[in-house]
Amino acid sequence: MTLVSHGDERPVWLMYETVRYIHQHMGGDYDWFFVMQDDTYAHAEQVKALVSHLSINQDVYLGRAEEFIGGEERARYCHGGFGYLLSRSLLLKLHPYLDSCRNEILSVRPDEWLGRCIVDFLGVSCVSQHQGQLYLTYELAKNADPEKEEGQGFWGAVAVHPVTEASLMYRLHKRFSRIQLEKTDQEIEQLQVQIRNLSSLLPAGEAGLTWPVGISAPFVPRSRFEVIGWEYFTEQHSFTCPGGAPKCALGGPGRADVGDILQAALEQLNRRYQPQLRFTKRQLLNGYRRFDPRRGMEYQLDLLLEATPQKGHGHLLAKRVSLLRPLSQVELVPMPHVTEATRVQLVLPLTVQERDFAGSFLDTFAMNTLDTHDNAWLLLLLIYDPYDAQRVGQVDVFAGVKAMVAELEKRYADVKIPWISVKTEVPSQVKLMDMVSKKHPVDTLFFLVSVWTEVAGEVLNRCRMNAISNWQVFFPVHFQEFNPVLTYRGEQAASASSASSASGTDFLRDGHFDRHVFAEACFYNSDYMAARTKLAADILDRDEALEGLEVFDVFLRYSELHLFRAVEPGLVQKYVLRSCDPRLSEELYHHCVLSNLEGLASRSHLAMALFEQEQANST
Repeated sequence: MTLVSHGDERPVWLMYETVRYIHQHMGGDYDWFFVMQDDTYAHAEQVKALVSHLSINQDVYLGRAEEFIGGEERARYCHGGFGYLLSRSLLLKLHPYLDSCRNEILSVRPDEWLGRCIVDFLGVSCVSQHQGQLYLTYELAKNADPEKEEGQGFWGAVAVHPVTEASLMYRLHKRFSRIQLEKTDQEIEQLQVQIRNLSSLLPAGEAGLTWPVGISAPFVPRSRFEVIGWEYFTEQHSFTCPGGAPKCALGGPGRADVGDILQAALEQLNRRYQPQLRFTKRQLLNGYRRFDPRRGMEYQLDLLLEATPQKGHGHLLAKRVSLLRPLSQVELVPMPHVTEATRVQLVLPLTVQERDFAGSFLDTFAMNTLDTHDNAWLLLLLIYDPYDAQRVGQVDVFAGVKAMVAELEKRYADVKIPWISVKTEVPSQVKLMDMVSKKHPVDTLFFLVSVWTEVAGEVLNRCRMNAISNWQVFFPVHFQEFNPVLTYRGEQAASASSASSASGTDFLRDGHFDRHVFAEACFYNSDYMAARTKLAADILDRDEALEGLEVFDVFLRYSELHLFRAVEPGLVQKYVLRSCDPRLSEELYHHCVLSNLEGLASRSHLAMALFEQEQANST
């Protein structure tokens, strides 16, 4: 909402300045202008419905028509207390005469002054009806109670006047909101009846009806990774908690949501079965809820109720109810255009501890990218610690990696895989990206990967589609396989190992999506440079502050871009015990340790391993 001060207390001059301001700042953007006083309540839905049936090309001066002082002429002006509508075409024609109206027309009432100006210079009089549309108003009596006002004159009013108190304005809004809600409910019921009647003409018949009628059908998962899980809850606790805790107290919006849905369930039951039965809630036995992106929040409630008939004693019964809180005001968010033809620059940081896995990465990269002629390049960052960097002339710890790269370049004559040697004690992700960013154009699309990342064509395409310049960055969550020694024991180990060696979501077996690791990221160089500039101004060249940051932190704290973090079934990593560098920040080290612990095996596998160990010890 914009507040404008004209700096003049004379009512007529204020109206003059108001009309001038509307013309100068809004005349080119809107078709209709609704002018009212501060003691007027405008029913927004009625105003919207009114203008939607009027032509924008006509000179419209619509409101509650009143006689001018004297009442000797047929022309009318619109009473300002009940508001009035001005069309854009009328406003444009009126603007050249505003100065003349200010100097020539004398009046003490601003609404009458404006009406006289429009009549004298444009020949347009205020009307209460135009093109079959009535401008209904309601004059509120002194000490009136909005809850007791009835009739079409009140329900259909565009404006109510006078509203003498602020509390009365809120009470009016509450009353009109309830009327609008009841009207909407009636329209929904009528539409549902029409849908049921038409369903018999469809191929599926009534069996094709969804519940609730008119709401989209439930989402159908195409794989186990798209299955929407249910959250179990009671009135006091939730059993789906952050950090993997088995139980946590309900609070805030979560607790309010449970209370609201219990009240709604009880009201629906009483509405259906009264007056034969009246239900009273005793206890929520079980509660389940899940969010369906196509429908909204779904609930399954097991209620312990006391059912009291009209005659006789009440008795307890358990009843299951299903409820849905549907999505409302769904809108399509415009997104910038992206293409799958964008070149992707892969960036692979490689430490000494990770060099043994480089061969597998290069083989997969060649098979999935070079053989398919995908538009993707690779850059290696060979990270030396100070000791290895001093001995690189005698013993190069990355000699084997460089030899594999050379062999790959011989096999693919038109391919070059450059590397950059980096000397550092603490391989900060931000410091490494700073070096890479300076050597590439601003429109480069980076895909930061780890040595365990299996880069497939579908993953590259999702990187291209989800990373949008000056709009969004993408941090995929890879799927980490569990330790096969724990998950597959005995005769199953060999077959499971061969099955899990194939990549792709069809072969995802035992593992989890590792939310503790932010090694993979897709973003444009221009977006990184903009966020990095803000970071530099904040830390004032304190390099030690960079050691506790990852690229994700840079975008999260120093960018206004959308951060899209989602599971990526196409990124499958074999089990490996990562080396956690204690020289990194405490938070990064903690995330690395948690990733190793949670990636070991599932709880059932660990429990079975402990059980077998105890059995072996007991014998």
